[in-house]
Amino acid sequence: MKNPLLLCLSAIAMSLTSLSAVADSPVVLVIHGGAGVVRAEMTPAKEKAARAGLELALKSGYAVLKDGGTSLDAVSKSITILEDDPNFNAGRGAVFNHDGKNEMDAALMEGHTLRAGAVAGVHRIKNPILLARAVMEKSVHVMLTGDGAEVFAKSVGMALVDPAYFRTEERWQQLQKELKDEAAKAHAAAAAPHFGTVGAVALDHAGHLAAGTSTGGMTNKRWGRVGDSPIVGAGTYANDKCAVSGTGWGEFYIRTVAAHEICARVAYRGDAISKAADDVILNLIPKLGGDGGAIALDAQGNYATPFNTDGMFRGWVDRDGTTHIAIYKE
Repeated sequence: MKNPLLLCLSAIAMSLTSLSAVADSPVVLVIHGGAGVVRAEMTPAKEKAARAGLELALKSGYAVLKDGGTSLDAVSKSITILEDDPNFNAGRGAVFNHDGKNEMDAALMEGHTLRAGAVAGVHRIKNPILLARAVMEKSVHVMLTGDGAEVFAKSVGMALVDPAYFRTEERWQQLQKELKDEAAKAHAAAAAPHFGTVGAVALDHAGHLAAGTSTGGMTNKRWGRVGDSPIVGAGTYANDKCAVSGTGWGEFYIRTVAAHEICARVAYRGDAISKAADDVILNLIPKLGGDGGAIALDAQGNYATPFNTDGMFRGWVDRDGTTHIAIYKE
């Protein structure tokens, strides 16, 4: 018969080893500002502004992780900063729909609990990602839309802003161009209009993952169109092994359940995060006619940032604490 004291000491040692592993878990943050980069339209001023916005979002989110904050907190922080930056298609920089209004979507998911919150088609929410978090934490629902989502926002003390807050001249002119092109073609089935998204995935000291995505959708979208960003599994997904935020032509991300598909390949097939993300973003989606990109992160701190467009605004702080910012493939 084994000595009870030895068994007890062994259990304590195992617990200490486990706690040490958690304490030593690397913190990693990856963000994106959308894969709708058109290289021909990029100017030095635009590139400088985008890089500055990405850097601020990275530094702020990473500081949360280094201070012992959760992956959910870090993702929320980074995305909030990107939503406040008019250079990105989310929050302040959201594009206009066909009727000249801003309709925003967002989702947030916590990997180890599978808790999630999402909002779609909101017009007066300064930071849709924070409302998505409120849906997750303060309601029994996962997704709220339109006017109902804004009534809920007021019920939890979230102030609404005037829709004029979201108007920027650049986005307005993008809509005018789309409307002019549409009229010239005399139908609505034009090529993919301007799209963009912001998102973040994070790994915290406890080894927990989270993912979030926020977007203004597509320029000139109609009929209450909702893309992939707020749909759990399509544009946003996290479990205990993988976290993904997508950016691209949402209809194709919905049809392939892209974010979940990446995580499923990691969890059930044992694929490396880079292989899983590449297979979905660079092969599966383009075969259907879609384009875009994604950021993906696994529980060991490995990450991938594939895209099949001209460029994708992106940045990451790796396990060594080194900050990287990139736009194009090189």
